Amino acid sequence: MRLGIFGGTFDPIHNGHLFVAESARLAEGLDRVLFVPANHQRYRTRASAAIEHRCAMVLGAIAGNAAFALDDADLRADASGYTADLLPRLHAKYPDARMTFLIGADSLVNSEWVRFDEVLDALERFAIAPRPGVLADALTRVIGAVPARLRERVRTLNIPEVLESSTQIRALLAAGRSARYLVPEPVWQYIVTHALYAPPRNA
Repeated sequence: MRLGIFGGTFDPIHNGHLFVAESARLAEGLDRVLFVPANHQRYRTRASAAIEHRCAMVLGAIAGNAAFALDDADLRADASGYTADLLPRLHAKYPDARMTFLIGADSLVNSEWVRFDEVLDALERFAIAPRPGVLADALTRVIGAVPARLRERVRTLNIPEVLESSTQIRALLAAGRSARYLVPEPVWQYIVTHALYAPPRNA
């Protein structure tokens, strides 16, 4: 079985996430894509929504695609938040799987990856989704630093740049504006029902 691993905060999950996952599934010949929410974020600010809300939104977003699933491997109390530690746990859980890690170009370029060679060693592919504002030379520089023996595992997905971002959606909602149709309808209804990302009460 060929598995796609799509990690992230998903705060909230949006249509761009789903587009990248489905595009990668088809381009890389993946049997399933696992959405793996992170509880510990090493390189970003703490998530706005609690993990139970973020997981519920992921489940609502992916319910219509039988090839998508939620995995809680990065939510365990002993999870370090490092991809190099996550992948061995996933290999133990799915011992016969060949894995492709999905990531946005902005996350790759703007984060200081720890034990990146271990990450690539554990994967069949490391697939990068293009993102607005990420210069080609910055991406080339990061990929060029990968050990030569592992470089062939890294590829950029040939898909349009995804404009949506969770940061943009949170900002719209914090300003009292609508983000409907930037997120799947079940996610929008969940956000409204639970008043997530709402403007501050004293605003």
